[in-house]
Amino acid sequence: MNTTDARRILETALLCAAQPLSLRELAALFDGALAPDTLRRLLADLQLAWADRGLELVCVASGWRFQSRPQLRPFLDRLHPEKPPRYSRAVLETLAIIAYRQPVTRGDMEAIRGVTIGSQILKQLEDRGWIEVIGHRETVGRPALYATTRQFLDDLGLTSLDQLPLLEDTDAPARDDAGLELALLDGAEHAGAERPADGPAHDEAPVAATNERQS
Repeated sequence: MNTTDARRILETALLCAAQPLSLRELAALFDGALAPDTLRRLLADLQLAWADRGLELVCVASGWRFQSRPQLRPFLDRLHPEKPPRYSRAVLETLAIIAYRQPVTRGDMEAIRGVTIGSQILKQLEDRGWIEVIGHRETVGRPALYATTRQFLDDLGLTSLDQLPLLEDTDAPARDDAGLELALLDGAEHAGAERPADGPAHDEAPVAATNERQS
């Protein structure tokens, strides 16, 4: 098979795919006849071929996909004028804490935010597919440990957590370091979340002194 045919097959599969395709899935198109390095080179060629078009080929956590360029999304949104889901600042702050401090327990999050975190906040993030329980801390009560998912990275257009915006002081409490929340605002918005309105972010009750503190 020549390079032109292989590139055309890759392009067609990626354009028709509903989800990102991994290198292993793309290799299956050729029954393993193409080496991973060859696939990567063909994908790089495709990226260049689409460099001046409205779609771009990107690599995210789950694999490769075509997506609309960010500067064109406002025009595409006119086709679907309904408002995207709205996430409160409390939800985005909680998501930011999990993203930057994972794995963390609910008690860790409450210690950082200084307020209780309602079950509905964690459920909202779980339902969105952005966080999951990955285990339990071996301490009294064995609290669940939360971490972000591959879907979270895909929705923000990232391949790994290393691509999250750097924070100057990741040891500062989230309520004192707006970066923990604001770092994810643009990504969440691009993933189909409406920006929260300005206003108080800490609308839950203060954490009691007996709550678990971050270890």
